[in-house]
Order: sequence, then C-alpha cells, then structure tokens
Amino acid sequence: MSTAYRAGFGCFVGRPNAGKSTLTNAIVGQKIAITSSKPQTTRHVIRAVLHRPDSQLVLVDTPGLHRPRTLLGERLNDLVRSTWSEVDVIGLCIPANEEVGRGDRFITGELAELKATVLAVVTKTDLVDKATLAKQLVAVGELADFAAVVPVSATTGDQIDTLVDVMTGFLPKSPQLYPDDMITDEPEAILIAELVREAALEGVRDELPHSIAVVVEEMFDEGSVTKIYADVYVERQSQKAIVIGAQASRLKEIGTRSRLEIEALLGRRVYLDLHVRVAKEWQRDPKQLRKLGF
Repeated sequence: MSTAYRAGFGCFVGRPNAGKSTLTNAIVGQKIAITSSKPQTTRHVIRAVLHRPDSQLVLVDTPGLHRPRTLLGERLNDLVRSTWSEVDVIGLCIPANEEVGRGDRFITGELAELKATVLAVVTKTDLVDKATLAKQLVAVGELADFAAVVPVSATTGDQIDTLVDVMTGFLPKSPQLYPDDMITDEPEAILIAELVREAALEGVRDELPHSIAVVVEEMFDEGSVTKIYADVYVERQSQKAIVIGAQASRLKEIGTRSRLEIEALLGRRVYLDLHVRVAKEWQRDPKQLRKLGF
C-alpha cells in the first residue's frame, strides 16, 4: 500500500434538519442513518465507512445540536460535543434554501475551539437557482475561515464525489482502520430499531417525534425468515392511540413500511411483530433513558 494512504474520521454537523443524515447516506450509497422531515431524528452515533483505493473515510453521524429542554436533549448535546472532539474533519452543513441564522453562528463558534479541520457544506442545492446559491456561498464563507466551502445536493448526487475528495484530503496518513467489507459498526438490532422509528415518524403530528423510542427485544432466524419482536415506546396513553391508529391501521402501515426496509438491510425475509408501550415521561427519567439505550 502506498505511503500516501489516508484514513480517519469525519462528521457532519449543523442545526437539526440541515441534511446531515441524508448526506451520509448519499456518500456511502446505502441507508445507514435514518432520515425524516422531523428535526432531531438522529439519536445514535452511527459510523459509516467509505472505502476508496487510496483512503478510508469513517463518517460519524451525530444528532443536531439544539437547545435542550429535557434530560435526553442534554445527553444528545453531550454526545455531539464528545464526537466533535475526536474527529479529523468536520463538515458544517448549512442548507442553500435557508438564510444563515443564529443557530449556524452558534455552532460555528463552538467549532472554532476544536483541532479538527472544519469545512462548510452548503446542502440542498437542488432547491435553489444559481443566483441564490451564489449569494448563499458568499454568506456562508463570511461566517468563518473555513478550510473549504462545498455546495452539494444529496438528492441528485451533485458534487458528492467532490466533497469526499476534499474531506479525505484533510485526513491523516494512516493504515486502513476497518476491514474492506465493513460499512458500519452499528449493531444490526440498533439499525433495525431506527428503521422502525423512522417509519413511525412518517406522517405523525408534531407532538410525537421526540416521544418515540424503539427497542428490539428479540431477533432470531427460523428457517429462511428472520423473526423480530420490537417494542415502540411512547410517553402517554394518548400518543399510543395515535401510533396504533383506527383499527390498528397506522401500526400496520408502520410494520409494512419498516419490514421492507429491514428486508433490504438484511437481504432476507423478515417477520416483524410490533407492540406499542407507554413509558411515562421517559425522556426525563434517567432509569428509563438507560433502559431505552441512551
């Protein structure tokens, strides 16, 4: 292997909904981080590994930094900061279709303290015209002295390769960190729980996103089928009714949607059994948070 081989860790940061998870998925070419139009979707730090002949970029997916209102929120912010301090290169994601705001300035300030190389990634470029994009690139460039400013669209794939080139250029010279066939080190059960949670978030009203947690209780192979038993936790009885829906119609829809995603992930047939349970105010209760994996 040539001495120029580079390997290291990178992550995307930004306020909630800046397109970080979608970007991670586009780069790796497979669904690893869950995406949703609801802010604060990501709760676990998921590593996605991008293999290239001359480099290996390990992407760490973090929740969006936000002003915490619960114990869960505080823990998520701590998780973000501890991740930032351990990576080599950071891409600050700012959407092309939204003005640079207070949240972006706040995060830029937080990043200034770190030793990592920081670049700006202007996301969602497919949503604006050239003139608007040009104006946004100037505005973003004025936020800080970034190592680079790269416009991308995760939806169309535009400039994704360029972004990876730029990021890997800032990685240290290093031997390979992960084996060739590995694209994530996240246990399957957690990925599966995240896919169920993503399906449960689709189309629910605003009061639910933070209140949903999913735990895979049991998973085993039986013949050619993988059987999965999972519990969907909400905080109140009224939320349980929303998730289940009239005559269990919503729960069936969640099951069908997530089963297809899980089958694609595992590459085999899946039997999925979902139950909705109430864990009162779990986001504020340290014992419940531990039980649900936070």
